[in-house]
Amino acid sequence: MSAPAADSVTMTLPDGKTLTFPRGVTGSEIAAAIGPGLAKAALILEVDGKEWDLFRPIEQDAHIRIITRKDDKSLELIRHDMAHILAMAVQALYPGTQVTIGPAIEDGFYYDFARDEAFTPEDLPRIEEEMRKIIKAALPTRREVWPRDAAVEHFKGIGEHYKAELIASIPAGQEVSIYWHGDWHDLCRGPHFRTTAEVGDAFKLTKIAGAYWRGDARNAQLQRIYGTAWRDKKELDAYLERLAEAEKRDHRKLGREMDLFHMQEEAVGQVFWHPNGHTLWRTLENYIRRRVGEAGYNEIKTPLLFDRKLWEQSGHWATFHQNMFIADVEDEGRTLAVKPMNCPGHIQVFKQGTKSYRELPLRLAEFGSCHRYEPSGALHGIMRVRGFVQDDAHIFCTHDQITEETKGFCELLLRAYRDLGFDSVKVKLATRPEKRIGSDEVWDLAESSLEKATRAAGLDFTYNKGEGAFYGPKLEFTLTDAIGREWQCGTLQVDFNMPERLGASYIGEDGNKHPPVMLHRAIVGSMERFIGVLIEHYAGKFPLWLAPVQAAVATVVSDADPYAREVAAALSKAGIRTVLDTDNQTVNYKVRQHSLAKVPYLLVLGRREAENRTVTVRKLGVEKQESLALDAAISMLAAEAVPPDLR
Repeated sequence: MSAPAADSVTMTLPDGKTLTFPRGVTGSEIAAAIGPGLAKAALILEVDGKEWDLFRPIEQDAHIRIITRKDDKSLELIRHDMAHILAMAVQALYPGTQVTIGPAIEDGFYYDFARDEAFTPEDLPRIEEEMRKIIKAALPTRREVWPRDAAVEHFKGIGEHYKAELIASIPAGQEVSIYWHGDWHDLCRGPHFRTTAEVGDAFKLTKIAGAYWRGDARNAQLQRIYGTAWRDKKELDAYLERLAEAEKRDHRKLGREMDLFHMQEEAVGQVFWHPNGHTLWRTLENYIRRRVGEAGYNEIKTPLLFDRKLWEQSGHWATFHQNMFIADVEDEGRTLAVKPMNCPGHIQVFKQGTKSYRELPLRLAEFGSCHRYEPSGALHGIMRVRGFVQDDAHIFCTHDQITEETKGFCELLLRAYRDLGFDSVKVKLATRPEKRIGSDEVWDLAESSLEKATRAAGLDFTYNKGEGAFYGPKLEFTLTDAIGREWQCGTLQVDFNMPERLGASYIGEDGNKHPPVMLHRAIVGSMERFIGVLIEHYAGKFPLWLAPVQAAVATVVSDADPYAREVAAALSKAGIRTVLDTDNQTVNYKVRQHSLAKVPYLLVLGRREAENRTVTVRKLGVEKQESLALDAAISMLAAEAVPPDLR
């Protein structure tokens, strides 16, 4: 076979087939050569693994892949284009508005705008209509490459000062790509579709929020418009239905209705737990405590404040200082920090007395109170807070014990998740971040050890590159809730660095001192966040063992009040968390109120029940009710209320 001509290029398809084209061929021309259906369906090209516009010439041999709407990758591309179309519509409707940045994000996109007048929710339908006009116009896209300095001057000249500042931060002498959609243009790395029509119209603008320029509270405040975009109307409708369901399940709303907790300005990012909420907390905490106790952990308690010197030794001061709350003690001339995590304190406990290899593994657990500074804009109910408690533990072990300890923890974690109602768990192995402590050799050992242990545990996993802790790689365990959302909760981290930095050691078989390996691990992670996940997963309708109030005893007539008090006392004696409702209200009112509070069982009592020593039982969400003898009802509830680990 003769070699390709110098003015031609060879394209290798995913199946290994090769095609030859004139140099400068475009993705559109390649798709057309393969077939008319593909020519119509193609959105972008991958050229040697890099995303490439279909209208952009290819000047050398390459491995290519054509992306169509069927490809999962198309979602991010659609949302990227839709962000540009949002910016075009806003500037068409509101002249003088400056655009800043507009990325694709999970489930959608946003764009940040600088405008003197505030957007309102009433503006969104008008902007959507303008976006549809732009899509229908099928405006052609083109790409130009400009010198950085020329681009800066251009955007300054048209009053786009934020965009000019963004370009000016690019290294001098570097060229930048500018994308045009019709007469509108923006700085962008691309790629983009051939016309605005190819994005489709399965989109909706969802909300308006505030944002700081470049995410820094010291900078100007911008206005952010969020939207969602999908491949077709069916996907959009399904997402909007999930969104509506998520709003019904919002833990903040249910927290009020169930009287679980509240938050207020005087304690930003911290939770006031009410009796019902604290009961839920203690039920979860006691369950975790029993599970880790069975697994051979010893529970400890460590201080909240530590001297700055300890955080410097551990590496936290250099890598995490900006997220720590600091207290200066003037009369002692020292600086203290509220602990953002528990690991340095656990090492101090390990260091007390001489440890032998025969004592390893040593498992220390703590429900540790931690505090981290989170920007106010990042706070979200009890899901993202500044003060939280971790079900934290650290396993001090030898290198040879890593695999067995990892297997043991994974079994413990998965059992707990099943008991708590989560059967679908994804695992990611997060590798070394850019900002870290320890040598590359130590990281190589830690990452290979964790990978080997995870495989030995029989877990399928994917890699999350660059997202490990600053002291070691970690496993991230992600739950899927009842409506398909994912929540990263549990973690396991392999740490070869911190024990040595803080002077922890044990006496090995050789009679010499060795630093232990430290496995950082948590099952639920933040107790606050996990309770928020539980509330939304169950929509407040907890299984009986978790429910803060398990039964309500409600009277229909005052004549039944004495019997109601007897019933409530008997239930409480049997360990059922019970409330008594003898208020002078109708039975329908009481049913509504206790249903709103998500009480699993309502026991209704009237004269007949009092005379026969029976109860009429209504189960939450079930229309049918049944009459039971009091003893039978108590036995039924008591059996159902037993926690899974005690059955």
